[in-house]
Amino acid sequence: MSPKSTCICSHINSVQTQTRFIILMHPKEYKKEKNGTGHMTKLQLQNSEIIVGVDFTTHKRVNEILTTQENCFLLYPGKASFNLSVRSTAEIKIGLGKSSHIFILDGTWPCARKMLKLSKNLQALKRVSFDNTIKSEFIIKQQPEPLCLSTIESVYTVLNLLKEGELEDCDTSNFLLPFQKMIAYQLDYMRNPNHKNYSSQVNFELAEKTMYKKNTERNTIFEQEY
Repeated sequence: MSPKSTCICSHINSVQTQTRFIILMHPKEYKKEKNGTGHMTKLQLQNSEIIVGVDFTTHKRVNEILTTQENCFLLYPGKASFNLSVRSTAEIKIGLGKSSHIFILDGTWPCARKMLKLSKNLQALKRVSFDNTIKSEFIIKQQPEPLCLSTIESVYTVLNLLKEGELEDCDTSNFLLPFQKMIAYQLDYMRNPNHKNYSSQVNFELAEKTMYKKNTERNTIFEQEY
């Protein structure tokens, strides 16, 4: 497939939000994943920015935000987090407030854990989370568990919960479209007999997400015909 055929530019439809999303991107993600979901999320959000690094303890821009903005949160799971899924509209309004700033760690799960472990300023932030009841559509990448979401899927979920909490009113109906198109392009490419990674043994019925970690040598896992 040509670069033009895989371009998602025509599917980008950025939304304006009251919440500002700060995407803290691991350098590996920034260098290797130009079409990654962190970059894609930035394109979909007008009120957002990307900051690259690993240890943000003394990062000038991060600390500028933390010292000048009152409502700053880290999107990260944990027992002590403010769970948006179980809070009422009133509780979300009081808990987050208007024009909040939400930091997101963008990288593999091991990289994200390392970023948080090293960044003392992020450790001090109040955390927000949600109960995930959907499986990730990111079937071309391995994840630790079926319910682990990509950056763009996580932001999509948060936006919808903030809409329920009456803190956002943006249209999220096409928010995941660039992400979905990217996956479709990649799968079509891998199914192309002319592609170097094409396999005639592949059964094009996609495996369940939990099967991905059973074969660590493949980035895209299909059920094999035996």
